[in-house]
Amino acid sequence: MEDKILASIIIRAYNEEKNIGKLLSKIKNQKVNFKYEIIVVDSGSTDKTVEIAKRFNTKVVNIKPKEFSFGFSLNKGIEASLGDICVFISAHCFPEDDRWLKNIVLPHLEDEKIALVYGRQRGNFRTKFSEKQIFKQWFPNNGKGCHEHPFCNNANSSIKKKIWNKVKFDEVLTGLEDIDWAKKVISMGYKIFYNPDARIIHVHNETWQQIMNRYKREAIAFYTIFPKEHFGILSFVKYFLLNVTKDFKSAFAEGVFKKEFLNVIKFRYFQFLGTYKGARYKKEITEELKKIFYYRGKN
Repeated sequence: MEDKILASIIIRAYNEEKNIGKLLSKIKNQKVNFKYEIIVVDSGSTDKTVEIAKRFNTKVVNIKPKEFSFGFSLNKGIEASLGDICVFISAHCFPEDDRWLKNIVLPHLEDEKIALVYGRQRGNFRTKFSEKQIFKQWFPNNGKGCHEHPFCNNANSSIKKKIWNKVKFDEVLTGLEDIDWAKKVISMGYKIFYNPDARIIHVHNETWQQIMNRYKREAIAFYTIFPKEHFGILSFVKYFLLNVTKDFKSAFAEGVFKKEFLNVIKFRYFQFLGTYKGARYKKEITEELKKIFYYRGKN
């Protein structure tokens, strides 16, 4: 049955010339018994992203920058796909080994009710220390199998296309389209599967402002999906202190406390400041705000 699968690998990209070649090379080295296609959804790159992508015999889908949202770009990529399973990986990620593609796809064959599979993420030498701790928390080395909550992440995931035909990704949300989709399909009786053996390196190289903006847009989305949740000033103080303390303990254990002392404080401050601002944001998402969230200063 495995050899009859066609997987469609969909990559969202914008000015990723520094990363996309490595990603596509790693994909070409995957060891699988099934066929796959590669689709790059480019949202107006002005560098050599598209040129590099075409060298690898990919299908390029172009969308305008003003059209971009995470959900819209995925929907466009899936519309152009031919596969039974749609695999998502961000352009600034790359597989950690040659079994990633197999491990992110095959759980779908084990159970028809599995709607989405997501895998493990880790950072590299560019990744800020606190973000590495987040990766360890969100994507542990164990815990393989289905879970009841909707957490997942489309930087490294796959879905059954026939389920997407029933439920498209939300095209208005400023992020967390993956969690929103998972929440909806769980309510329909489907399952979310975590496979830590599907491993990628996720490269974030952001300024402190970009970190705040990322958490702000994700908080706007989160409190749209879960409107009964609350994040006020007391939550800001609580989670800032809690996570700084945890990071300090980890940094001390790893022998990098002095080196990472200020970076931990800055990262957690801008993370939760962004979350606080996003939780309080009630205005319309303007085109200018979209530029800040999606494009301005993007690495």
